[in-house]
Parts: sequence; structure tokens; C-alpha cells
Amino acid sequence: MNRLSLLTCISMPLWLAGCALQAPPANVAAPAAKQWYAPLSSPAPATDSGTVPLPHRGVVSDLSQWWQQQNDPLLVELIESAQVVSPTVATAQSRIEQSRANAVAAGAALIPKLDLAGSINRTNSQQPLPLNTTSQLAVQPSWEIDLFGANRATNRAAIGRYQGAQANWHDARVSVAAEVANRYYSLRTCQKLVEVTRSDAGSRGETARLSDLSAKAGFEAPANAALARASAAEANGRATQQQALCDIDVKALVALTALEEPVLRSKMAASPVPDTTPVIAIDSLPARSLLQRPDVFVAEREVAATSAETGSAMAARYPRLTLNGSIGVARFYSSGVSTDLQTWSIGPLQLSLPLFDGGRSAANVDAARANYEAAVVSYRGTVRQAVREVEEALVNLQSTASRSDDARTSVDGYRNSFEATEARYRSGLASLVELEDSRRLRLASELNAVTLERERMQAWVALYRAVGGGWRNPDQAAEAAVSSSLTSPSDSPDGLKK
Repeated sequence: MNRLSLLTCISMPLWLAGCALQAPPANVAAPAAKQWYAPLSSPAPATDSGTVPLPHRGVVSDLSQWWQQQNDPLLVELIESAQVVSPTVATAQSRIEQSRANAVAAGAALIPKLDLAGSINRTNSQQPLPLNTTSQLAVQPSWEIDLFGANRATNRAAIGRYQGAQANWHDARVSVAAEVANRYYSLRTCQKLVEVTRSDAGSRGETARLSDLSAKAGFEAPANAALARASAAEANGRATQQQALCDIDVKALVALTALEEPVLRSKMAASPVPDTTPVIAIDSLPARSLLQRPDVFVAEREVAATSAETGSAMAARYPRLTLNGSIGVARFYSSGVSTDLQTWSIGPLQLSLPLFDGGRSAANVDAARANYEAAVVSYRGTVRQAVREVEEALVNLQSTASRSDDARTSVDGYRNSFEATEARYRSGLASLVELEDSRRLRLASELNAVTLERERMQAWVALYRAVGGGWRNPDQAAEAAVSSSLTSPSDSPDGLKK
């Protein structure tokens, strides 16, 4: 049997063993409901696919441009400023760079390595041998032949984590945008509450003034004047407290955006509050909508990465095959005579077989499998949490929409009742106690209406964040690019609308 046949017979079992390696699946199922179960604002018929349409009523809105569509340039400016200075976004960006470097290093292990080695040696031997000098320069390639896919698996894991780091960066930007928007809407509604409380304080102050004059003239009991003054003082305190809450919101926006407070206050004063209601279109199928969430994608990539790492740990228990070589030049100098040599070599082709390591390799496989199982559980939990967040946001939207008409009716009714009671009080037909009760009800209804408006905006922001904030799954983006290139040649090269 010649050497080639012998080598083939020896290596064949190794190739068969490599084919027998089975890492756990990189893709696992995380079942989601076939439709959303959050209640609708009003009954709606099912679509052709059998699903029930969502509260967006079919209005299509690009989430990636959602803030620009709110007709509020100041909000867009604040979000962009916050994303530039956010430490969360900066940290996510640094993790992208780390993951990219790890992916490059893992990929480099799949290709041959090339080293340049040089040496010089001066030798003094016993007589009659003369002094001699030997100098060498060689290029030394080496390659680990990835028989069982250990290096390929490590590379797949690194690429998966790199993709996850990119998605985490988008998730960080979405989180910052949502935080700024919530604080901005809180400040806007707080300013409306300041107007309501100041108007109430002014009304109570006027009542206290009139009651004081009436008591001094003897037309009203001093107790009524004291009650009116107490009511006015309470209203002033409430207005002062509300203004302080607005100032706190300003401080928070300053910290988020890094804008100077005077600049921010001037921008807020110069920017009108848009009277628009944002809309978000999301797919009626939860499984499809969840593909828009960066955190779900990250959890899915982590499952794939841990699967690859398990395969790498399993492959580490099998033989390793490496091939080395050398191409170089040498010079031998002795007794005034110089001799130049050219050298090359292929080999050794080295096979190392692990025999005993105290159970370390087996323990590494067990640890990798445990990490994989944890990643699977985490992925499925992330999907369930994503469904919950979307459902809760839809419930809150439906609730605030249903309550808005009642809130307006309540404000109108209590306001009319207060005006009628105030007219009766000034005519002497109603007591101060009746007036204060009517005023308290009117104030409560006005505060409730403004607070409800803030709740609705918060629910929209929560839904924006719950469905991914405009992030697109890379696989979906690639499909969209192919489809767009076939149907819309005038679109941008990547097939996405800019």
C-alpha cells in the first residue's frame, strides 16, 4: 500500500466522525398568537386572512419616520440631540466595534496564517573549524485544517453576536427616543396643567376678594371669608407645585439632550404645540410584528451563537490537523567565503489526538449546552414579553380613546354647572360651600382631561417602542431590497425608502 492510500485510510474515520457531530438547532420555535387580542375602539369586521384589524384602522405609517410625522420639529430636534450624547447609545456603539473585531478574529482562524521569521547566528567551534555566521530569512505559512468545524462554528457565533450588537444599537436609539418623547409630552401636558391650576387659583382669589369685601360690609359671615381665603391659598399652592413639576421636566430634558436650559426654554416657548394624534400601523399578526423588534432579534441571534459554540466545544474533543511550511533564504559565511542557500519545506502535517484532559473537554460541552438552553428560554421569554408589551399598549390606547369623549363631556358639564353656580352665588342664591364644591368638581374634570391626554401620548410611545421603533430585521430588509429592485428601479440601491 502506498503512502497516499495509507493517509486516506487513516483520515477517513476522522471525516466520518466530523460528519457525525450534531450541534443543537440554531433556530427554535417561539409560538405567538395568530392575532392580537387587545380590544378595539369599536367593532370591526375580520380581514380576508381571518384576522381582526387593529386600532390604527389601516393607516400606514413608517415607524422609522414616525417622529417626523408628528409635525413637531422641536421634538425631532430634541430626540436627535439626545441620541448624539446618550451614553447608552455610545456604549452600544462600542459593543458593535468589539463584536466586529471578534468576528474578524474568528474568521481569520479559517484561513492560513503567514509569518515572517529572521535570524542570525555567530558560532565559534573548536579548532580546526573556523568562526562562521549563519543568517536566515523565511516566510512560514501555517494552517489548521478545520476537520470538525470548530473554527467555523466559532466564526458563526461571532457573526451572530455582531449582528445582535448592531440590533442593540438600534434598540438603544429607540429607547432614548421613547424616553425623550415621554418627558417632552409630560412637559407639554404639565404646561397645560399649569394653565388650568393658575386659572383656578385666579378664580378662587377673586372669590376670596369679593367674600372679604362682603364680610367687611357685614353682608357675609366671617367664616365664609375665611373659607374663601383658605380655598385661594390651596389653589395657589397647587399651581406652585405644578410649576415645580414642569421645572423638573425641563431639568430632565436638559440632562437628556445636553442643551443649555435657557436655550431649551426659549425653544419650548417658541414652538407651538401641534394638535395632531399620532398613528402607528402594525401587522395584525403578532409573529410578523415581533420580527420588527431588535431585542427579539438579539435573543434569536444569541440562540444561534450558543448553538455554534456548543458545536465548537464538541469539535474540540476530536483530533486537530495542522499543516506547516517554510520558504526562505540563508547565507553561510566562514573564512571569507559566503554561501547563499534557498530553502523550502512542506510539513509537518501534524495530527494531534486528545487522549486525557481530566474531563475538561466534556465539561466545556456541558457548559456550552447549558448556555444554549438558557438562551432558548431567554428567547422565548423575550417573545412573550414583546407580545405582552404590544397588547398592553393597545389596551391603553383603546382605554384612553374610549375615555376621551367622556372626559370632554365631563369638562363641559362641570364647567357649565360651575358658571351657573357662580352666577347664583353672586346673586345671593347659592352659598359659598356650593360654589366651592362646584369649583372642585370642575377643576378635577379639567385636570383629568389633561392627564388623560398625557396617558394617550404615553401609550402611543409605548406602542412605538413595543413594535421596534422602525428597526428592520436584516433578513426582511434583504427581501425588501430584492423585491424593490424588481418592482421599483428608481428606489435607493438597498431597496429601502430614505
